[in-house]
Amino acid sequence: MRIPRVLSLAAAGALLLGTAACGGSSDSLEDQSSSGSSGGGDKGTVVVGGQDFTESQIMAAIYQKLLENAGYSVQTKLVTTRDVYLPELSKGSVDIVPDYLAGITDYLNAEKNGPDAPLVSSHDPDATLKALEPLAEAEGISILPPSDATDQNAFFVTQDFAEQNDLTTLSDFAAMNQPIKLGAPPDCEGRSDCEGGLTKTYGFDITQIVPLDFASAQVKDAVKSGEVQMGETGTTDGTLEDLGLVLLEDDKGIQPAQNLTPAVNSDFLADNGDIEDIFNELSSTLTTDDLAAMNVQVDLERKKPEDVAQQFLQDKGLL
Repeated sequence: MRIPRVLSLAAAGALLLGTAACGGSSDSLEDQSSSGSSGGGDKGTVVVGGQDFTESQIMAAIYQKLLENAGYSVQTKLVTTRDVYLPELSKGSVDIVPDYLAGITDYLNAEKNGPDAPLVSSHDPDATLKALEPLAEAEGISILPPSDATDQNAFFVTQDFAEQNDLTTLSDFAAMNQPIKLGAPPDCEGRSDCEGGLTKTYGFDITQIVPLDFASAQVKDAVKSGEVQMGETGTTDGTLEDLGLVLLEDDKGIQPAQNLTPAVNSDFLADNGDIEDIFNELSSTLTTDDLAAMNVQVDLERKKPEDVAQQFLQDKGLL
């Protein structure tokens, strides 16, 4: 992907996704944060925010190590939902977060124009960025150029169920015309990339959204036990095969572009001229395969996110 100039944004949003990840609570950052800090940087302290699932933990660790290498002290605050950390990013109590392109766009659009506003995100990262700019001017957040690395929301079932019913796509499952329970975060309801798209585009009969965290061990256990028939995770989830689970293809394309993108407080960016170059270099290097491989190392090989981040940055020549 071409790395364009920095784009100033009004605010940054929520989705899921993750992914790409979903979320729904609005507790304070202080109430929800999982924090860590490092000291000793001559340039002052940077607060890195984000969501508290594996991939976001890894990306926060990557951000921390890049910033430390550049001479900053770093504090990390990871929470469950975007509606907690994005207002803090706008206010400046958080300085930078790793986020997902369409998630930010859709959140901002809904905040400005209401939850029923037509979506402005799409499968095209450049078009999504263009749609985002007019939403963003007043909120004091800047979006640095996105990476090619992407992690879209995805839905999974057990391997046994898929094989028994010859399922490979979401359309295959929907065609069974059976009521199902979906394991997903609460804000899945109504969203075009989650319950809304599954019901309106695919025709699923979803009788209940069982509130389970995105890509969590709990949602995977719930699908395996039959508590729910389908769960939500990300396309870079490396744990599914070993757990006897399988993704169903989004054959009707309800998932928009979810490129990983650094979101930065604009005042902080203006005061620290090296930040853009540091993170543009990362974004020009990071790939979807990198995300998937790092997720496997943490989720299956039980390595620490900070150790995986360190090795990745060394392998890429970024430290």
